[in-house]
Amino acid sequence: MRISGRNYYVDTAGAVDPLPSLASRVEAAVCIVGGGFAGLNTALGLAERGVRDVVLLEAETPAFGASGRNGGFVFGGFSRGEASLLHDLGPSRAKALYAGTTQAVSLIRDRIACHGIACDATHAGILWANWFRDPRVLRDRQALLAGAFDQDWRWVDRDDVRRQLLTTRYHDALYEPQAFHFHPLKYANGLVRALRERGVSLFAQSPAVSMQRAGDGWRVATPSGRVDARQVVLACGGYLAGLHRRVDAGVLPIATYVMVTEPLGARMEEAMRTRAAVYDTRFAFDYYRPLPDSRLLWGGRISVLDRSPQAVRRLLYRDLMRVFPQLEGVGIDYAWSGLMSYARHEMPQIGQVEPGLWLAQAFGGHGVAPTTFAGEIVAAAIAEGDGRWREFSAYGLVSAMKPAGFLGAQLGYWWAQAKDAWKARAERSMRA
Repeated sequence: MRISGRNYYVDTAGAVDPLPSLASRVEAAVCIVGGGFAGLNTALGLAERGVRDVVLLEAETPAFGASGRNGGFVFGGFSRGEASLLHDLGPSRAKALYAGTTQAVSLIRDRIACHGIACDATHAGILWANWFRDPRVLRDRQALLAGAFDQDWRWVDRDDVRRQLLTTRYHDALYEPQAFHFHPLKYANGLVRALRERGVSLFAQSPAVSMQRAGDGWRVATPSGRVDARQVVLACGGYLAGLHRRVDAGVLPIATYVMVTEPLGARMEEAMRTRAAVYDTRFAFDYYRPLPDSRLLWGGRISVLDRSPQAVRRLLYRDLMRVFPQLEGVGIDYAWSGLMSYARHEMPQIGQVEPGLWLAQAFGGHGVAPTTFAGEIVAAAIAEGDGRWREFSAYGLVSAMKPAGFLGAQLGYWWAQAKDAWKARAERSMRA
């Protein structure tokens, strides 16, 4: 079977009006570099706060990178776990930052409704399913979320899990009722439409090739134009623009993988009897969700390698069979990889790099809500002088130690996989 080199989202997003490329000199109050969720949300946050003359530059098309390739999970939190966040910042600051992401989930819902964005939003929650028999990881996290973050993740016992997910792979689970899942590219296209209606100037196929100081502001050049702006926001994610050495040095572009099956029809009931999205308790977890056209989207793994569709299909199909062997033989119509930006401290890098130069990157594969939060933080800072961005100062531009960092990241991933495998073997031997 030939697997499409395009991703499913591109083929199902529908027609959109093309954006022009920048072919002249323009002036702006703010120039945003990067048309993923971080850049789009910053632009919308600025427009909603009355900032005029906002220009957004995208090297490809909006949401070309991780924003238009991800699993479509919309839920709170960061890549850095809640216990680590609490240890780093203390109860009050950790709770406030976490709350910013859950408020972002609500804001995404509001924007979908306000702007009439048809993005297949499925308000069925998300299940965190336990790969292991030991329930303590669930109990501990449930108690921590309730006690320190005021989050009610509901307990789902093993029998109920297995009624919803027809596999013996999982045991108990936690259910996050406020979470949902959606078509991320349709959502991004809806944000683009909302921005155009508000007079924001968006340019596609307009990579920023240089950036330099120009008086009190900045000059950003593209191959056929330039933007002179008082302030610049860099929101390039894993697709680094090479505009600022410290910014690029602060992240590793790390690949993750996704595939989509053929339409399953009634066969979906053989595997899933819930519309919730699912991920599991391993470090190297699977994540998946049912799509409106009866396909199953399946993702997982991280790597320093941006693999071919055929290689992605081989890896993820094997993972699918470990959970739902009853789907053996199902066709895979799409498989793709994409780059996310990852910082050593596992938190977003948000704030002011130097006067008039802002940053929103390093969402580490947990970015739909945090990019929305980041857009609000940066927009409020520029438009209103809001100082909340300083709450991220503990997670700054630490070096990713490239190229050695790539090896370190891959070794760390393999080590975590090995620990998961050891724990699973130990549980099997105890049952024997």
